[in-house]
Amino acid sequence: MNKKIREYARLIATVGANVREGQAVIIRAQPDQPEFIAELCEQCYKAGASEVTVDWEYMPVSRLSIKYKSLETLSAVRGWEVERMKYNAETLPARIYIESADPDGLCGIDDEKNARATQARYPIIKPFSDQTENKYQWCIAAVPGKAWAKKVFPGETPSRAVSLLWDAILKASRAESDPVAAWHEHDRYLAEKCALLNSLSLRELHYRSENGTDLKVGLIENSLFCGGAEKTLSGVVYNPNIPSEEIFISPKRGLAEGVVYSTRPLSYRGRLIENFRLEFKDGRVVSSHAEKGDDLLKTMLRMDEGASYLGECALIPFDSPINASNLLFYNTLFDENASCHLALGEGFSNTIKDYEKYTLDECRKMGVNESMIHEDFMIGTRDLSIAGRTAGGETVQIFKNGNFAI
Repeated sequence: MNKKIREYARLIATVGANVREGQAVIIRAQPDQPEFIAELCEQCYKAGASEVTVDWEYMPVSRLSIKYKSLETLSAVRGWEVERMKYNAETLPARIYIESADPDGLCGIDDEKNARATQARYPIIKPFSDQTENKYQWCIAAVPGKAWAKKVFPGETPSRAVSLLWDAILKASRAESDPVAAWHEHDRYLAEKCALLNSLSLRELHYRSENGTDLKVGLIENSLFCGGAEKTLSGVVYNPNIPSEEIFISPKRGLAEGVVYSTRPLSYRGRLIENFRLEFKDGRVVSSHAEKGDDLLKTMLRMDEGASYLGECALIPFDSPINASNLLFYNTLFDENASCHLALGEGFSNTIKDYEKYTLDECRKMGVNESMIHEDFMIGTRDLSIAGRTAGGETVQIFKNGNFAI
C-alpha cells in the first residue's frame, strides 16, 4: 500500500472520525478494498481505539435479500439488532462509513417492497437515532470499487479505472500531500466563510438560474451556517464528510416556494435519478418529474411526511475543486460538493444557535425538518444567482455566476 493511501486512512481515523483513546469504532464497508479497510482499522487502533468492528455489506447479497425475502422478513428488526442499537447508544462508538458501491447496483429491484421494509423498520430504529443525535463522531469517505470506477471511467480497463478513481478520490479529499495539515487549513477557511454568512442574519435565500430554477427558501430565525469540522455535545471535534466543500444550513420547514431543477444525477438506493424537477408550495414538493428514475423519485418523496420537505441548503462555489476536475462521480459524497445542493428530508439540529441548550423536539418545533431520509441533490450552475434577504429586509447578493459574491 503506497504512502498516500496509508495517509488517507490516517486522515479518516484522526481528522474525520477523530477516534478518542479507549473509544470503540464501527466501520461499515463493501469488500472492494479489504487491504485499505485493514489499514484503516490499524490507524484507528493507533489513534487509541479500544476495539474496531467491521460491518461488511455486499450489494449483490443485498439485492438477493430484497428479491427473495418476504416483505415480513425484510421488514423485521431482530432482538439482537435492538440490543446492539441499545448498546451502541449507551457506549457511543465512532462510526466510519466507507463508500465504494456500484451506482447502478440495485437496478431492477422492487423499489416499493424495499421502501415498505425501510418504513416498517424505521419506527424501531428512530428512538436510538434520536438518542445519539450530536453525541458521537462519524465520518463518510470512499474507496474505489471496480463497478463504480468503470462507471466513472467507462473507456478504461477495470484496473486502470480503479487507479484513476483512487487518484480522483485522493485529490478531492485533499489527501495528496500532508492531508492532516491540509484539512486543518480547509476547516479554518470554511469557518471564516460561515462566520461571514452568519453575520448577515439571513432569513431567506432566493435561487435563480437560466435552466428554470426560481426558488425561495425561508430560514429559521436563530439558525446558523455550518461547514467543515463539527463538535459533539461533549466537545469532540470531527469532520463528518471527506471530502467536503459545503457551507450548509437547515431551512425552516414549510417555507419554500417555486421550482428547482437538478443538475447532476442523484444516486439513491443503488439507482440513479436523473434530470428532475421539483415544485414547492408551502414548503412541500407538490409536483415532480425525472427523465430517468421518475418512479424511484416518487417513491423517495413518499417515504414519510417529511420526505417532501427540505432539510438542508448547501452553498458550494461552481469553481470548486471537485467541479474543476470535470468528473461526474455518480456518488453523492463527491457530486454534492461540486456545486450548490439542496437536501430533501431530515434537517440538522446543530444548525440551531446554542442547539446544545435545546432538546431535539424543541429544535424540530423551531422548524428543523424530521424524516427518515436525507437525500442531497445538486442544483448548482455556472449562472446560479442566490440573493439573501436579511432580518432587516435588505437584499444581499450571496452568489453570482455560480460563485460566492461576498
